[in-house]
Amino acid sequence: MRLGYNTNGLPHHRLADAINLLADEGYESVAITLDAAALDPYQDPGALAREVAATRDLLDRRGLARVVETGARYLLNPRLKHDPTLMDPDPARREVRADFLGRSIDIARALGAECVSLWSGRLPDAVGDEAAMDRLAGALGPVLAHAEAAGIPLAFEPEPGMFIDTMERFARLDGRIDHPLFGLTIDLGHVHCIEDGPAAPHILRWAPRILNIHAEDMVRGVHEHLMFGEGTMDFPALFEALREAGYARGVHVELSRHGHAAVDAVRASAAFLTPLIRPASPSPTAAAPVPGPGRPSAPDRGPR
Repeated sequence: MRLGYNTNGLPHHRLADAINLLADEGYESVAITLDAAALDPYQDPGALAREVAATRDLLDRRGLARVVETGARYLLNPRLKHDPTLMDPDPARREVRADFLGRSIDIARALGAECVSLWSGRLPDAVGDEAAMDRLAGALGPVLAHAEAAGIPLAFEPEPGMFIDTMERFARLDGRIDHPLFGLTIDLGHVHCIEDGPAAPHILRWAPRILNIHAEDMVRGVHEHLMFGEGTMDFPALFEALREAGYARGVHVELSRHGHAAVDAVRASAAFLTPLIRPASPSPTAAAPVPGPGRPSAPDRGPR
């Protein structure tokens, strides 16, 4: 596993400054949220190409893995957060989101990113559940075609409050999509918040499909991203499940509302997560059995 951080938690930093800060603090992966001041997909194409090339060069020089995130709040609509989405009843508005996702895929390819993370959005009208699922699957079709042409996997994130909120609903969507590039972003806090029972079984069930992990602390039933130690999550159990699942990609801290204290959040998150991601191995001396009554000493194997 790699210690990672989402740039939506560094909104007051230039992207290059954020990348250098994370590398300096021991992070190994960056989740880049495309936004007005971070690889804006709608800027002049020549300027975008230069910014993407410079960003890839910096990431390569600092030895950082990368994924592309598409959760910018006001990039598509300066007056309404996360609007429009793939769940919009108006096909033309769904196309706005699909076009953005296509641009994100192109940027991910140019960056050498591992995947593009995305989500459904909320359901804004009273359409039935099956019709809404058809709407989402249909809207994802052109996005998946674009991803296939670019060779970039998509990592879909269930999120509380959105149409696809639980792992069960993701499974239903996944059955309709049935595409080899359609994978999963698991937000550990979201699973703790909304699912019944412990989160570890969900990690193990979906292990082969997980392309991206988000992490923060959270209280069950309350969708609020908290600093580690302020919620009720069992992180040792979660990271044991990730190790058992063989997960080897980024675990990206997602604290977008901590941007006013971003440097402190970066450092506190690293201090909390590093021992979980890279647990210390016991020293051979400490682990060796101690001879005592009824326990013979190890045989002498001669000079080493």
